[in-house]
Amino acid sequence: MGMAAVLSRAACFIGVILLGYGLRRIGFFKEEDFHVLSKIVLKITLPAAIVFSFADKEIDVSMLVLSLLGLLGGLIYIAAGFLMNIKASKEQRAFEVLNLSGYNIGNFTLPFVQSFLGPSGVVITSLFDTGNAVICLGGAYSAASIAKGEGHGIPVAQIVKTLVKSVPFDTYMIMTVLCLLNIRLPSQAVSFAQIIADGNAFMAMLMIGVGFKLSGDKSQTGTLVKILAVRYGIAAVLSAVCYFLLPLPLEYRQTLAILVFGPIASAAPAFTADLKGDIGLSSAVNSLSILISIGCIVAVVGMVL
Repeated sequence: MGMAAVLSRAACFIGVILLGYGLRRIGFFKEEDFHVLSKIVLKITLPAAIVFSFADKEIDVSMLVLSLLGLLGGLIYIAAGFLMNIKASKEQRAFEVLNLSGYNIGNFTLPFVQSFLGPSGVVITSLFDTGNAVICLGGAYSAASIAKGEGHGIPVAQIVKTLVKSVPFDTYMIMTVLCLLNIRLPSQAVSFAQIIADGNAFMAMLMIGVGFKLSGDKSQTGTLVKILAVRYGIAAVLSAVCYFLLPLPLEYRQTLAILVFGPIASAAPAFTADLKGDIGLSSAVNSLSILISIGCIVAVVGMVL
């Protein structure tokens, strides 16, 4: 894919995000509409995109290593959050552990991969996200609770319960098992899923635009810059390692090089609120990570495709 085509497609994504943001600003969407759009993406269009992408794909057991890479990526950021804040307050340590960790794959990166790399890229992304989901849907929160002195060990049962309640995660697991067993869905079901899946990229980007907001105290700019600098510094290293050093097929390495530049997990502000942390700063970090990730992903796509 030429750089002009990459930039053109990326500009379309940015245009949809701006459309959502503009429509919220003029009152077409209200702030609470974000939750409705989020439900549509997470429970309808994203699962459909996963179903369609897995259809007729063969998965070898060895491909499950991608899930371990997704989990490992989250653990690296959790460790970084701890190490950066050994001498900091418990509250600061917990905040950075939580707001450094996890990737926003389903709502953000997967639509990019779906557009640039097609169904095969979505399968690779989905397997990566099964490991990443353990971090996003409870693992990082548990680590942050321990960092704050409120947790005692990792509540495995609670994390499993959260994962089971996640429709995308359930879809990942079901489709992975079906592919491993070489069981194919009826063509009518795949065609139905395709119609819905075609709207996933648009709905996900529109949702991001509607939910985009920057808040927080200006005095905390230093913390914000530090978190984002560490996040994307590590991402740059991981991207280079994935593309140049991993003994995997080219398509895998291309996809992984893009995935590690995904924005910070979208659940981080909600978990920050549960820990009585700074929600405004968390929202600002999360929103700015989306802008930075757009630029980084476009640059990486132009280099690896």
